[in-house]
Amino acid sequence: MGSAMTYRGHIEKGVVIFDEPVALPNGTKVNVTLARMLAERLRSAIGVAKGLPPDLARNHDHYLHGRPKHGEERTDDEAGS
Repeated sequence: MGSAMTYRGHIEKGVVIFDEPVALPNGTKVNVTLARMLAERLRSAIGVAKGLPPDLARNHDHYLHGRPKHGEERTDDEAGS
């Protein structure tokens, strides 16, 4: 088996249309793997977590890494100076 290459594209009227021109000889064997959207892959986890702050999406760096929330500035004491 040869090395694998990845090309992106979409299906139009049942035919694969590549996003960029690709010169493959007639008869080239290919495997097509369908790309799924992130929301599809994580569907079972969506909405499972309970008790999270309502601003978690906007301020995840604050909750994960202690950075200032959006719109807030860190003081010198908080910055470790």
